[in-house]
Amino acid sequence: MLLLITAYLLVSVIKINLCFSGIGILATAFSIIAFITIFIFLKGQTKEPDSQTLYSLVAVSLKFLLEMVIALVWFFVAKKTSLQSVLIFFVLYLALTLFSVLIILKTLKNKSL
Repeated sequence: MLLLITAYLLVSVIKINLCFSGIGILATAFSIIAFITIFIFLKGQTKEPDSQTLYSLVAVSLKFLLEMVIALVWFFVAKKTSLQSVLIFFVLYLALTLFSVLIILKTLKNKSL
């Protein structure tokens, strides 16, 4: 939600040449992927220690594959190759990847694999 509010303020107040609908679509897609990753990882933390590693690897691998699909669709199918589109893609990718990694690291600090 914070990403969408920030994007709205950037588009409306500062008048950056970005389309809010594109930012909303990307932010929603990356958020869904981040929450799926976190859900799979946290679900694995309740399992026995042998399968915790497998759940962690599946969560990170699925995140990587889904983000590759989003990149393929965004850049090649939707033809969003302007500088603004590329920058917003990688800013959202970085923000939500860091969010996922910080949650995973915080969980692993309390409980090791």
